[in-house]
Amino acid sequence: MTSQSSTAPGPTIRVGLIGVGNWAKHGHLRVLKLLHQYEITAVYSQRLSVSADIAREYGVKHVMQSVDDLVNHPDVDLVIVLTTAPQHADGVRAAIAAGKNVYCEWPLTHDVNISKELVDLAHAANVRHIVGLQRRLAPHNRYVHDLIQQGYIGKLRSVRIHVSMNYFQPSRSIALRWTVPPENFSSVIAIYAGHFLDMLFASTGWPNELSALVVNQFKEVTIIETGEKLPNSTPDQMVLTGRLADEAVLTVHIEGGKRNGSGVQIDITGTEGDLRITNRSAFGGAGDNYKVEGARGDNLPLQVLPVPDAYNQLPPSELPSSVLELAELYAAYSNDVRDGTKTAPDFSDAVRMHELINAAVTSSETGRHIVLAASES
Repeated sequence: MTSQSSTAPGPTIRVGLIGVGNWAKHGHLRVLKLLHQYEITAVYSQRLSVSADIAREYGVKHVMQSVDDLVNHPDVDLVIVLTTAPQHADGVRAAIAAGKNVYCEWPLTHDVNISKELVDLAHAANVRHIVGLQRRLAPHNRYVHDLIQQGYIGKLRSVRIHVSMNYFQPSRSIALRWTVPPENFSSVIAIYAGHFLDMLFASTGWPNELSALVVNQFKEVTIIETGEKLPNSTPDQMVLTGRLADEAVLTVHIEGGKRNGSGVQIDITGTEGDLRITNRSAFGGAGDNYKVEGARGDNLPLQVLPVPDAYNQLPPSELPSSVLELAELYAAYSNDVRDGTKTAPDFSDAVRMHELINAAVTSSETGRHIVLAASES
């Protein structure tokens, strides 16, 4: 996971979008407009008027009447599934059946067994598959990975991460109503733990055992626009302890609905030095950039370690940091297509993360210490 080279000219990747909700508009459409490697050629939404508006704004040639029409269109090379988690499998299956490469947002599906089925289908069809765990490809994270690999901190001894956000309070917008039902696997733990633990473990390696406490403190959710009150059993906090390779200790705290002072802090301790990675925002708006600090030796103040320019592979823009992370994923995938490499996370990565979150829930419910499957190098 070293710094990636700037994207060189390659074949244009023609994409078709299934679903154009808030994150599609805030993130994907802006990224695809920024990156010259991509062209949006088709769009489908359950509301035709939404598709038509997107087509006018972004110059999309084809407004499709159905998912099947989109995935089978000859002008689509990559299908991008941007619906809610319970709807993902239908769009992904359709893309695979059409022999098209497919990107799906995280969570891949609401059920890990369905996600495993999609991995098998994609492999059988020999199509490329990508999942939206983009934070691992952020420049700061690739830099931290390389610092660890190059021995900056010596042997890894401990890793601690605290991620908190103002979102997922007991009062939520109607746009987040679908996050309430537990069967949708769309809680703060499913979404944010998935993103941030994937980011962390891409740098430090994965745990091989864990114990966890997963709790729900908001027993009822009120929809702000309508006043509707919904019983809520989805978790809003997770505390996890575990062990990485070579006996390194892992501590995780994911905390939704924090009113003030939220953000991200990661502390990485080694035998020779320390690293700290911080951000005032877990989501990442304009100016919410990660700061990497470090020191080698004893009782030294942490010094800012600027991320070298070589880790940035994007054209200049004013896009917010969360969107730039997504752009890094798209840039990585286009490089993979051009070079025959595999740097973009795929459905197998989604399955692995889903299994880890399930293991944390099982540990919390049973009080058991869970030994995980052997990690891959």
